[in-house]
Amino acid sequence: MDLAVLDMARTTVAENGVVEKSFRAALERVGATLPADLEQRFRELRGGSKPDMFRAVLDGDRELAARAHAAFEEALAEYVSAGTVTALPRATETIRRLRALDIRVALVTGFEATTRDLLIESLNWTGLADLVLCSSDVDRGRPHPDLVLTAALKLSASAMREVMVVGDTVNDLLAGTNSGAGLVAGVLSGAHGVAELGRAPHTHILPTIGELPAVLDGTA
Repeated sequence: MDLAVLDMARTTVAENGVVEKSFRAALERVGATLPADLEQRFRELRGGSKPDMFRAVLDGDRELAARAHAAFEEALAEYVSAGTVTALPRATETIRRLRALDIRVALVTGFEATTRDLLIESLNWTGLADLVLCSSDVDRGRPHPDLVLTAALKLSASAMREVMVVGDTVNDLLAGTNSGAGLVAGVLSGAHGVAELGRAPHTHILPTIGELPAVLDGTA
């Protein structure tokens, strides 16, 4: 393997519920009617781009969804600035371990560039990964493969079979599979549990990102 594409929120980053809180706050700020099943729909949509998530919840109203997305980024930035978001245990260590093995690392997120940069700064992760991509860097969000393929191109992966993709949602696993990645691992630290991830195409299901080096070493 020569490239690892790692999701951020709830895969490498403990967002401590602020993404859902920001999503709900955004809908409230733009005066949208909150669906009775908002929590369930949010959970099902996790891993996709935030603009796509808002359009889905707002029944395709693109103008209202754009306003809600902007409000979401503002609300999330407030939480990040307050120090609410932290690195998950062993995440920093795992990224450093991968790079020590000459595996390039791309962090990917459905957030916008401003929030991405604020997150990286608040986590003291500047320079930790080789590349950090966000939703505005590609045309389509997950489950489309664009984030993974863009990372592979920018970091000169030798072949897609040498790329690993790790995330905590079904959409992460679908994006990895759709890209042709050789290793597609779900982690149980986030939005979807073993039953949901197990039904999606994958090569591995891991308790946390911290077990990834053992998979590469052949000890897990």
